[in-house]
Amino acid sequence: MLNSGMNVVPLIGIAKEKMSNVDTSKTARRRTGGRAAAQKALAAGPKPWQRYPFKPPRYMQTPIAQIGPEAEDMIHNASMDVLENIGILFLDKESCELLESIGCSVDHETQNVRMGRELVEEYVSYAPSSFKIHARNPEHTLGFGEGTVNFALVGSPPNYKDLDTKRSPGTMEQYKRMLKLAQMANIVHLSGGFPVEPVDVHARYRHLEAVKEMAILTDKVMHGYSLGKDRVLDSYEIARIASGKTDEQMMAEPGIFTNINTSSPLRVDYLMLVGMREMALRGQPVSNTPFTLSGAMAPATVAGAVTLQNAELLACIVFCQAVRKGTPVIYGGFTPNVDMKSGAPAFGTPEYIQSSQLTGQLTRRYGLPYRASNANAANTPDAQAAWESVFSLWGCIHGQADLIYHSAGWMEGGLTASPEKFVMDLDMLQTVALAMEPPEVSEEALGVDAIREVGPGGHYFGTAHTMRRYDSAFWAPLVSDWRNHGSWEQAGSPDTYVRANKVWKDMIAAYEPPPMEPAIREELDAFVAKRTEEGGAAVDF
Repeated sequence: MLNSGMNVVPLIGIAKEKMSNVDTSKTARRRTGGRAAAQKALAAGPKPWQRYPFKPPRYMQTPIAQIGPEAEDMIHNASMDVLENIGILFLDKESCELLESIGCSVDHETQNVRMGRELVEEYVSYAPSSFKIHARNPEHTLGFGEGTVNFALVGSPPNYKDLDTKRSPGTMEQYKRMLKLAQMANIVHLSGGFPVEPVDVHARYRHLEAVKEMAILTDKVMHGYSLGKDRVLDSYEIARIASGKTDEQMMAEPGIFTNINTSSPLRVDYLMLVGMREMALRGQPVSNTPFTLSGAMAPATVAGAVTLQNAELLACIVFCQAVRKGTPVIYGGFTPNVDMKSGAPAFGTPEYIQSSQLTGQLTRRYGLPYRASNANAANTPDAQAAWESVFSLWGCIHGQADLIYHSAGWMEGGLTASPEKFVMDLDMLQTVALAMEPPEVSEEALGVDAIREVGPGGHYFGTAHTMRRYDSAFWAPLVSDWRNHGSWEQAGSPDTYVRANKVWKDMIAAYEPPPMEPAIREELDAFVAKRTEEGGAAVDF
């Protein structure tokens, strides 16, 4: 997996005439022995995709305030004006009746709901500022609202594409492949939905097979779709069985979460409401995320789009707390803009960065965990895919998101899952995680003894300080190629796409399923077989 020169610092910046005056015989002997030992240690150590430990990175820097307090108040008050005087459609009779019972104004004919600001502020305050979601492997349990960031696998693309296959609708085999990759990568902390939609399984039974495989192939935090009562309850039950817990234990220690999207502008659909209600009744977390596409489903300004997003979010949070006070919720922001020439969504734009940072500022105002997204609109894993993802991550991290959806594997505005892009994203996520950590500052790290040993005009390749750190001084990426041009050309001139293709195949070859007790596996199989025999989930609404 490592290039032959990946862990050797190149001789850059040392003039030839200075090198010719250096007695390197002793240094060469020391370096040769050190290099051999280091390479042996690397070969015996963790795989490159597992060198960064399973440890959600912690924010150490002060959050960025995208706008001043007065402008923040303006957005809050404008959102309250929308909720009080315009209203939001809740497209479900039972949901409207519930909201009316807590003091909302409801037009039952149109299902338009208006909420007073005092009521909104009261019910939003019931949501916890932090909570945990428990994985079946306790070491993979995650905290939200605790000052860390959790990276989620790509979720929901209908298509799949890799270097060896054409873009096509997803299959169960490809679905399982992406889950295995996520299980192998320490920097990917949880599932974020189906990493590709396995359309070769009938819609009635797809969620049963897919969530069961998620429970078997991974031992990280699970996700279930909020698409009606059947799918939510089946997903919850699979997560409960996999964890070996009772309903009471699941209430105390949530073990699955869902994400709901409003139907912007100003509508919440029946399926989303039912899913929210069933999850809230069982104490499982709900991530609420409007898709306020600026210029299409929201005003063509960052401030206007975020105002609409904020109003929709607060209304959904009120609903969750009306179902059950104390329901864990995540404040989700997803406000890209459109290409005004074509109407297509655009990502990694300055506006996307601004909206991500601004959303983070609002979540801190309300004291809630924040969900953002790593996104790009590229059709292939190329430079566009990389820079749009880097800028998307920039906004997410500076907004101090607790959960970043689609962190690894997202392509084409969410229409395609790519294992090569997954590998590229691993490099970016690990780079971000390491950059968030403060550098070591100690007597050893300062290296004054090495500076004294080398003195003016020398080099540090053979110092004891360098050799002690030979195999750990600098991060070795998965796909960057640091060979010189001649070596790279002799190897066949592999580009990033080719190198990433090899990495994910090596990951799949190294995959081992996490342990699961046979009795739990039998119970899972029996439950899925029973629900399949009963007809699975309704498809007509």
